[in-house]
Parts: sequence; structure tokens; C-alpha cells
Amino acid sequence: MQINRLLEIVYVLLEQKAVTAKQLSEMFEVSQRTIYRDIDILSLAGIPVYSEKGRGGGILLLPEFVLNKSILSEGEQNEILSALQAVSGVMPSEPAQVLKKLSGLFKKGVTDWLQVDFSDWSFADSDFFHDLKKAILERRIAEFDYYGSSGKKTRRRIEPVQLWFKSKAWYINGFCLSRKDMRLFKLTRVRNLRITNKLFSLRDPSVTRSKPASEPQKHGILLKLKFDPGMAHRVYDEFDDKMIKKRPDGSFIVQVTWPEDHWLYGFLLSFGEYVEVLEPERIKKIIKNKAEKIFKKYI
Repeated sequence: MQINRLLEIVYVLLEQKAVTAKQLSEMFEVSQRTIYRDIDILSLAGIPVYSEKGRGGGILLLPEFVLNKSILSEGEQNEILSALQAVSGVMPSEPAQVLKKLSGLFKKGVTDWLQVDFSDWSFADSDFFHDLKKAILERRIAEFDYYGSSGKKTRRRIEPVQLWFKSKAWYINGFCLSRKDMRLFKLTRVRNLRITNKLFSLRDPSVTRSKPASEPQKHGILLKLKFDPGMAHRVYDEFDDKMIKKRPDGSFIVQVTWPEDHWLYGFLLSFGEYVEVLEPERIKKIIKNKAEKIFKKYI
């Protein structure tokens, strides 16, 4: 595309200082006449490009030229570079190339002040993200095996819309063709992903809100929990400050409303003897029974 070629020409001129029309035509596989037309377009756009004849001449940019003064403010440049650094946490290769080019165009060194890595230690397959990105951008139907919270496996075909990062986990949001509704699929439960050649058209975004795949509607329950002082790090990691009340003895009282499911039971049990369920009574009994079953396995 011409716009990409124009950007590349400016980048080349910033990097190499001087280059001939012949070199540019060979580089972009177009005629020299096309290159001269591109130079005219750049000039009309306010880019100070000019040509010098003779040995060592060619097409050049004015030495004092900085692209950002013509197009982007200082703050806008920094925002763009920061955003690209963040995106590289998910798909390292593609943003890195753009980051290098734009930092050259802006005449800025890339300051490595930010490291973003959303991937789990056990789930870091960049091809997985690449395939899903391709399916979303090219509007291709994706199919895969999916394991629900009960462990039941189903084969799904979806029209993928977005990748979501929510509550410390990655999801693919899409229209499930078997359920005829929008669904969220947790990526750690996806197996045997295949991107098909079958295309789809975007649906009306007001069709419905996305819901977790194969999950019944769960109503939140108000929990009142007491944590030992030694669990301070996890309390502040897992709960909002507004939910936490620190007691004089260093322990914590937390009140939070969460859906009741097997994840909740496992989460509470993960604190071992350092948490006590104060309310509701029914959850206290469930955790007690589960703890007793665990105990019996080791006697």
C-alpha cells in the first residue's frame, strides 16, 4: 500500500541520510517514476525532503527534521511507544518491529521502563494468541475442544470477536454457533484450536452480553472472612481496600460478594488454617466438610 511505502521511505531517509531513487525503486519493487511521485506527495505533506545531484547526492531529509514536530506532540509519541511496549507483552514480535521504526521516526531511544507479561507461567503460547488474532481480524470461524467447570468436554465453533484479559485470566469472546449466543471461553480450557477458512460477518453488538461458556447463572453471596496476620500479602492482593478491615491484633475481616461455585471453595481452602469463614453458616459447613475429607485422605 502507498501509505506504508511512504512511511518506509521516511524511515529509510532518517536511517540512511541519503539514498537514490534507483535504490528506493529496487527496495520497494516499483518504478523510479513512482518513487518520484511519492517524494512529491511527501513534500506536499510538509515533509522536508529534497534531492542533491552529483557524487554522494540523492534524496535526503533536512538534517534538523524530526517527524514528530510535524505530526505528533511529545506526549502523544510517548503514549504510542508505551502502548506498543505493553502490547509486546502478549505478542512480542510484531509490536517490536513497529516500536523500532517509530522510535527512529520520533528520534527517541526506547526506554525499557515497562515490562508487561499477562501470560501465566504455565500458559505462554504466543502462536495461540497469533492464531486467535488472525481469526478475529480476518473474521474466520474458530473451532476447538472446551472443558467446562465440571470437566465435561464439548466441541465448539465460534465467531471470535475479542480477546479479553479479565480477573487474572485470558478469554476469547465470540458468538457460539451451537449455543446461538455470545460466550466467553477461558483460554486455559481450550484444546485443539483450529482456525477454519470459513468467513463470517460481524453481528449486531447488541445481540446479547457475553456469558461464561456452559456455566449456569450464579448468584453472588455475601461472605465474611477472617484472615490471620500472616496472610496480609494475599489479602491485599486478592481484595479491594474497601472490603478489608484490619483489627488491632493484626488479623483482617473481609466482606466480599462472590458467586458460589467450586472455585470459591478451592480458593478458601487455599488459605489453609489461616482463614475462617464467619458467614454465612452454610459455607462454613461446606468448607468444614471438605477439610475433613482432605484430612481423612492422610490418616
